[in-house]
Amino acid sequence: MARLGRTDVDVFPLVLGGNTFGWTSDEENSHRVLDAFVAGGGNFIDTADSYTSSVPGNSGGESETIIGSWLAARGNRDSVVIGTKVSRHPEFKGLAAPTVTAALEASLVRLGVDHVDVYYAHFDDRRTPLAETAAAFDSLHRAGKIRVVALSNYSAPRIREWLDIARREGYEPPAVVQPDYNLVTRRRYEREIAPLLADEGIAAVPYFALASGFLTGKYREVGPLGRAAPYFAVIGALLTGKNRSNRQEFGERLRRVLASRYFTEAGFAVVKAVEDVASARGVAMSTVAIAWLRGRPGVVAPIASARTVDQLPALLASAEFELTAEETAALDEVSARVG
Repeated sequence: MARLGRTDVDVFPLVLGGNTFGWTSDEENSHRVLDAFVAGGGNFIDTADSYTSSVPGNSGGESETIIGSWLAARGNRDSVVIGTKVSRHPEFKGLAAPTVTAALEASLVRLGVDHVDVYYAHFDDRRTPLAETAAAFDSLHRAGKIRVVALSNYSAPRIREWLDIARREGYEPPAVVQPDYNLVTRRRYEREIAPLLADEGIAAVPYFALASGFLTGKYREVGPLGRAAPYFAVIGALLTGKNRSNRQEFGERLRRVLASRYFTEAGFAVVKAVEDVASARGVAMSTVAIAWLRGRPGVVAPIASARTVDQLPALLASAEFELTAEETAALDEVSARVG
């Protein structure tokens, strides 16, 4: 287990992402994945109130509801750490104080719990004064409804501003930050955010640990979507097009679009380097990629999702797999050319 920053929360060094629950994993299959994750030693589960509102037939909160039904069926609330987020649910957009409070109450109902262990401001809301949002989170912490204040997708200046407000007002400060960080997305986090987290003793819990599947070797050529496709335009087309009717197909196409950001010569060189290490050590590429991320300064537990139980062993193995100094240096060098 690893300590979650300066908190008293101990977590397994891999977080199970819940973004597939209620989307490409139905309730029964999601429960199997959760069971296997816990059986493998895992205890930290990540979700959001907005998961998965963009999926056909969903309205948001489906992932929380599935996790809640699993908690109720297993009776294991006290042995797991639940993290969820606010700001993107269709009914609770933004981070105004009343919205944060109402959104958390709705999440607690869906999860069937009386508190959330880690509560993230999912995306920065520039329309709401940061002091208002920080006060709302502090109030919920004082009420015992959240144990740890956390931020996701915040810039270094905005993290620092929240910390300054917390110090000035005596609020509970953020103890966890969830950044986009992996072998092909390094520069912004390492240059701007990591030094701040190190100074403040804040834990990093990175998402997109496998770069939307890119680091598993799943994508070997640019293909029809390629880098030439306007990224946000394609995302919009996927979210509104007829192809949304098939959840599995929609999920795969969306993952490919997300991964297409890395379809460059430098990006594929990283994939080759990961594959070389994996082949030499007899492990899966995902094990290598997540182990590298887990070994970065300040990173406590990377987040990875599993649609099926079969995908879990390689992810769980990353919690104990240790790269050699030579392997780490090789991955550092090739990935530094990407960003």
